[in-house]
Amino acid sequence: MVTKSARAGTSLHCGVRQNASVDSPTFVRFQLGAQLRRLRDEAKVTTERAAAVIEVSPSTLRRIESGRVGIKGPALTALLNEYGVDDTAQRETLLSMAREGKQRGWWAKYSDLPQVYRQYIGLESAADEMQNFETIVVPGLLQTEAYARAMTSEDAFKPTTEAIEQRVTVRLERQKLITEGQLKLVAVMDEAVLHRQIGGPEVMRDQLTAMLQAAKLRNVTLQVIPFSEGAYASMLSSFAILNFPGNPGVVYIEGLTGDLYAEGDDVQRCTTVFNDLRSSALSPSASLEMIKKIRDAEHQP
Repeated sequence: MVTKSARAGTSLHCGVRQNASVDSPTFVRFQLGAQLRRLRDEAKVTTERAAAVIEVSPSTLRRIESGRVGIKGPALTALLNEYGVDDTAQRETLLSMAREGKQRGWWAKYSDLPQVYRQYIGLESAADEMQNFETIVVPGLLQTEAYARAMTSEDAFKPTTEAIEQRVTVRLERQKLITEGQLKLVAVMDEAVLHRQIGGPEVMRDQLTAMLQAAKLRNVTLQVIPFSEGAYASMLSSFAILNFPGNPGVVYIEGLTGDLYAEGDDVQRCTTVFNDLRSSALSPSASLEMIKKIRDAEHQP
């Protein structure tokens, strides 16, 4: 899959100064890439011209601007010269970001992870809040090991047994963000999520029990949109809004033909939609009652 910006003209409308609490190299690369895209646009330099300056292909430049790969100091300096960036402090900050972005996150040791998934994990690890809406499956940060394995095993691209186990291990590792209180999770899901028997009745019963347990954490809020609600906003599209301390948020939308990262004004629009979804959903307490009733009524061993 290919990571792409939701809109060609969007960018992270933020200054280049970093917040000290954000230390994910992926997030730093994402910020740096957005800054370079903005600077190129402002200088009215084409992708082809910028790529030629640092002797890479246009596709490689787009990967740099999307934060998927880093950039070395000499190449960055050449781009800044081409874009007419003369401010010494700004240049040094961007060069510092390039150095930080070359570091490796904890997920780098898992060689079978798709690159686009690595980028998402890196952004997620830097966030302090996630607003997640799911229409079909349990949010990844709440999935049990058995549920995650059943999901991963059904991948149409038939990952190897080793790849499946790596992805399950990484998913469980990601969940430390909420169990250790680093991330606030507000998850809204369609009632269909609770009925789909992924992995079978026993796996689903354990999964629903795990969700009830997770909801006891102070940083986790779960809400369910019941079938009785009928049509509602964004009912055909799952998404996650990642908010960062002292930095603009990002919306992540996973798709069959490519994953999208929406920025700028799109974040506010998606936040408005998410708030509407919360209004359509049952209250957190009523949602937990529904989860418990469905677990006890439907998902018996």
